Amino acid sequence: MQKKFLLIGFIFLLTSNFQLKAQYAKTDSGYKKWFVGTSLFVIMGNLDRENPPDFVEFDLGYRLSAKDVVRLSPKTWKYAWPNGIHPFLNDAYKKPEEKFPGYVREYGLTMSYQRFFWKNFYAQLDVMPTYQNFVNDNGQKVDDGFQIFNSYRVGYHIKLFKDRFFFQPSICMTHRAYHTTLPNGFKQLDDQWSKFVFPEPGLNIGYNF
Repeated sequence: MQKKFLLIGFIFLLTSNFQLKAQYAKTDSGYKKWFVGTSLFVIMGNLDRENPPDFVEFDLGYRLSAKDVVRLSPKTWKYAWPNGIHPFLNDAYKKPEEKFPGYVREYGLTMSYQRFFWKNFYAQLDVMPTYQNFVNDNGQKVDDGFQIFNSYRVGYHIKLFKDRFFFQPSICMTHRAYHTTLPNGFKQLDDQWSKFVFPEPGLNIGYNF
């Protein structure tokens, strides 16, 4: 856990050496409207040997204006502990007694709206409907489900290499706004935990075109 926080701190320190400019001026019509990207947690998370999430995320975004951005992000990942357990701040995460009798594989599509409210700072709403597969310890699917998973986020936009790339560190609250009933064995563990988790870091990167 300490290694993860040290890595996040190192990334913040590294990017602080780049030129930090305001997002985009109201009169600036030369900024690139499209971008693609992903999350650095795709790389960091998949290096986890205990509970690798097999995480995949692809972002496709469009700047409606200098301050308004929309984004679509197909994602897939798996997890074996309840989403309500904070992965960094709660010692119950990865404890054997809190582990599901298998894992959950999710396939989601995040729809995001981002609004820059002051210079580089932005607020963002992410709404992600997901399809769930519940798999037991023998690798057999036992049920499926549906979930709406929201994130309420604030962050900072950093232009890199003459605005060819960007980096967006952020902090968010996640919210499992709705989900169908979990199968037996999964439900009992999940019911013990909150539908909200705060704070969670975000480390998104992208390429403008």
